[in-house]
Amino acid sequence: MDSGLERKFYRPDAGLVVEGARLEGYASVFGVRDQGGDVVLAGAYGASLARITREGRRVKMLWQHDPGQPIGIWDEVVEDTVGLRVKGRLLTDLAQGREAAALLAAGAIDGLSIGYRTLRAERDGKGQRLLAELDLWEVSLVTFPMLPEARVSAKADDGFDEMAAAFRRAQAVLAAR
Repeated sequence: MDSGLERKFYRPDAGLVVEGARLEGYASVFGVRDQGGDVVLAGAYGASLARITREGRRVKMLWQHDPGQPIGIWDEVVEDTVGLRVKGRLLTDLAQGREAAALLAAGAIDGLSIGYRTLRAERDGKGQRLLAELDLWEVSLVTFPMLPEARVSAKADDGFDEMAAAFRRAQAVLAAR
């Protein structure tokens, strides 16, 4: 992966909602200082999202920022008054997608994280880096978000619990062999 890629981990106040294999939440929250001292400003993603749309591309959904492990599709990535809101679906035909679904259902994973390149930023008098323009590359499901104070909730509907339980049973059978 390009060494110029930065990663920021967020567990947004608005939460992560999981329905079946669908999920949504905030991958970034405007105006909140993260553990690295960065603050994303409103509008920071606008030009990048417009460019991605113009080029007919999508923001990638990865597992733990691993470019070799795409686990789903972000159907919607938009800026609103809170931050960068994402809606998508896990690809449960993939082993890693099923594992991610099971971990979300169990509450073992609850973070969202952005991978980006900084295009425009400045320092303020408080030691913060104010991120004004970002080139968004991907949004990952992660174990350790950069903003631990934010809360995430997971909601399992539409047979999601049953799918996660079936996956756990299959793992136990394989482990016993």
